[in-house]
Amino acid sequence: MEMMEDVVIVGAGIAGLATAVALKRVGVRALVLERSEGLRATGAALTLFPNAWPALDALGVSHKLTPIYAPTSMGYVTNVSAGDVQQVLFRVANTGGDVQGIRTLHRKALLEALAEELPVDSIQFSSKLAVIENEEQGGASIVVIHLEDGTTIKSKVLIGCDGVNSVVARWLGLAEPVHSGRSAVRGLAVFPQGHGFKQEVHQFVDVGKRAGFVPLNDRELYWFLTYSGDKMAGEPEQIQKHVLEKHVEKFPSTYLDVVRHADLSTLTWAPLMFRQPWGIIFGKLSKGHVTVAGDAMHPMTPDLGQGGGSSLEDAVVLGRHIGNSVINNGGLIVPGDMAKAIDDYVKERRWRAAFLVTGSYLAGWVQLGGDKWWMKFLRDGIFYKYLFGRISGLVHKDCGKLPAMSFGDMDHSSKKD
Repeated sequence: MEMMEDVVIVGAGIAGLATAVALKRVGVRALVLERSEGLRATGAALTLFPNAWPALDALGVSHKLTPIYAPTSMGYVTNVSAGDVQQVLFRVANTGGDVQGIRTLHRKALLEALAEELPVDSIQFSSKLAVIENEEQGGASIVVIHLEDGTTIKSKVLIGCDGVNSVVARWLGLAEPVHSGRSAVRGLAVFPQGHGFKQEVHQFVDVGKRAGFVPLNDRELYWFLTYSGDKMAGEPEQIQKHVLEKHVEKFPSTYLDVVRHADLSTLTWAPLMFRQPWGIIFGKLSKGHVTVAGDAMHPMTPDLGQGGGSSLEDAVVLGRHIGNSVINNGGLIVPGDMAKAIDDYVKERRWRAAFLVTGSYLAGWVQLGGDKWWMKFLRDGIFYKYLFGRISGLVHKDCGKLPAMSFGDMDHSSKKD
């Protein structure tokens, strides 16, 4: 079977769905190809900092989430070995609206909020990418995508949002992500009668370890452990046991109780990978009408909580550049102008992405520092006292709006049933 599309997006994660929504808002239909049989919610939950909310507002979905998830403005960091507890205040940007804050939400809720904005036939599940080729057609370059089931899709634009192990990034020639030397366990804890915690972040640090939890609602908490060390193999029950007996046995009972209440169906282990910043600064992030966004462009460690927020920024910026090109050309994808639009997107995002990857890695390195006196001073005396509480301000960035269509009511996307 052979198909022809204006835009193909590989991956129905946060970056892929958000990019599809951004394009729909500017009158461009995109087909989203997803390997899995349905929306993936690996990671259980995520925290969105102030920069994520202007992006969600531009995409028209922030109003679905802000009434459900309360903002967090305060947290506590416990040094496990010393017993010291520090209070951390998160700076919340005041831009005249109540959506500018730090909120932790279910990953699936975000994916569903984005997917609801798309036409019902926009996402093609169980679509595994096999080969990408370029083909000249009528003097223009067309991207030819071959799927494992034999389907061939010809597209004017290809956007790789296919995560850390991106096939599209590999095709562009980007260097492979590298292991940070750390790993993470994440999950939800469920307290049917209520957990009783206020809307605050609780973190615990020890040599080579950082853990924490934050409420999602009255009954559920999102919890995590990042550590330096080997892989945790096995089923969720074994991972939970390994966490309790090998990594956090000396942690406060409040954290141990949260781990014991883990919903095992949400429990995951993963190595923390990142793309080296010079690979982003000097790497080929686009080629003609092909580019990448989200983790496919800039996988990073979770220490600044910017994996989701930066992906949403990418979507709006890419949607703006593609949208302006299409609008300026009367609703058409003009090859030369589209290549320039994608190149402008890369220029706008390259340094921002490299900065976030670097900042995330350094934040993790400081917080999981060794037991030498200068590392303790850097972590406890400087980072938590003076820097950590300002993270929400440092990562605040308004990625801008999407352009309004100026060529009537033209919309290349199909309507919902």
